[in-house]
Amino acid sequence: MKEKLKKVILFLLNPRLLFCLGIAWMITNGWSYLAFAVGSLYEIEWLVAIATAYLAFLWVPMTPEKIVTVVIAIWLLRLLFPKDEKTLKILKNMHESFRKKYRAYLDRRRAKKEARRTKKNSSNKRGDKL
Repeated sequence: MKEKLKKVILFLLNPRLLFCLGIAWMITNGWSYLAFAVGSLYEIEWLVAIATAYLAFLWVPMTPEKIVTVVIAIWLLRLLFPKDEKTLKILKNMHESFRKKYRAYLDRRRAKKEARRTKKNSSNKRGDKL
């Protein structure tokens, strides 16, 4: 457990990844905070209105901006640091692990659904009512 936690912390504190996450955050969110600050400081009403509207959207539950930020960061990491094989390999392994777990989940779900369908069909043939 300690070793896994250490690997995760070292991965997240990777300077290249942090740099790409920072740029991605500025693309998705940071501009609105900056626009709000500048608009408030210089009393630019339209800038404050746009920034406030976008910030309100960001704070709505289930907003996918974090997913978009991570996707942009990974894209930037591949674009700006193509020779950073260590970080890219970790990301690829995480992606493969997630895909395997998701496929196993779908297989279990299909099996349960098929078992329910089979049980329902066999009980209907006997004349049982559900």
